[in-house]
Amino acid sequence: MTAQHKQKNSPAVPAIGIHHVAADYGHGPVIEDITFDIMTGETFGLIGLNGTGKTTLIKIILGLMEASKGFIEVFGKKTLDPESKKKIAYLPEKFEPPPFLSGLEFVRFSLDLYQRPFVEDAVMQAADRVSLQRPSLKRRVNTYSKGMRQKTGLIGTWLTECPLLILDEPMSGLDPLARVLVKDEIIACRNRGMTVFLSSHILADMDEICDRIAIIHDGALKFVGTPASLKSKTKQEYLERAFLKTIEGSKRIYES
Repeated sequence: MTAQHKQKNSPAVPAIGIHHVAADYGHGPVIEDITFDIMTGETFGLIGLNGTGKTTLIKIILGLMEASKGFIEVFGKKTLDPESKKKIAYLPEKFEPPPFLSGLEFVRFSLDLYQRPFVEDAVMQAADRVSLQRPSLKRRVNTYSKGMRQKTGLIGTWLTECPLLILDEPMSGLDPLARVLVKDEIIACRNRGMTVFLSSHILADMDEICDRIAIIHDGALKFVGTPASLKSKTKQEYLERAFLKTIEGSKRIYES
């Protein structure tokens, strides 16, 4: 590659740029001086124990709360910019769709929010890909199991075709078959050029599908890199063991 060619190709804008972010609820810092980028088109996993600041960081990315220090950009725009919000589809950890809607009505509602066309056949095909029975989509979601609600939320998130998907515990409530199918769908989203940012306690899944991961512990960033590099660095075969090795020595005790 020539020097001239290098000059013409400016660095890609990260999907998420986190710059020296700190948050304080008034009784001490929740997160401190967090800095890392999530590149466009990668699947990125956020790992940490309960109460270590993962949810706080996600809320700041979504513009639901402000950082006490630092800032976050989404595709080069500050998180409070309406243009950045249009590019994010978010599935929360405790996802509860309106009980009076059917699955199809919920997906239509989700797509309407993003001004995306509702195509029933596309919804049915997406249901097939996560082993959700087509007839169930016409029933009210208050008749759904936890796993069925989770699948419906994932379908409503994916079909927005937003360039950035933020999934908080996307495998919650899913049986082994559904977990495999959802992982396949996340990989398919990445292959279509979408950026997937997810948080999960199922580290075997993170090891399998994430290009890179970040570990937050005691409100601080402990690691950013590939799962393979963390396992190599800690001399551990499994990501769970590598994670525990990375955070060992902490004096804080977390509740489930």
